[in-house]
Amino acid sequence: MEGGNGSEVEREEEDSVSDILQDRFRLSAISIAENEAKKNGVEISEPITSCIADLALNYTEQLAKELEAFAQHAGRKSVNMEDVILSAHRNEHLTALLRSFCNDLKEKEPQSERKRRKTSKKEDKATTSAVNIPDI
Repeated sequence: MEGGNGSEVEREEEDSVSDILQDRFRLSAISIAENEAKKNGVEISEPITSCIADLALNYTEQLAKELEAFAQHAGRKSVNMEDVILSAHRNEHLTALLRSFCNDLKEKEPQSERKRRKTSKKEDKATTSAVNIPDI
């Protein structure tokens, strides 16, 4: 394959994988909405479940962009727990839940993992949980 065609094929494969993941996400959101409705004794129409799935997908895509921006602003290529907590700054209750969850994770982390590498003061404030952001 020539250089240009290889890149085009890779992009088509990435788009295909992205479409599959989006479809799976939507199906999961629909399933969750239907199960919650059933659990609460409520009927929910198909257009409403589709709308909920689309809203959930759009929210998740926006959240991913925000998290990437926070990490890049901090000069990192990885998203960490502090970025996730920062993204919830408009919702005090959610922020408190995320901080509690983060603290629980830190407590469960083996002591040897915490001492494995030296970190800067900036990194000490953030947890070691991270998600890699690929270069675009």
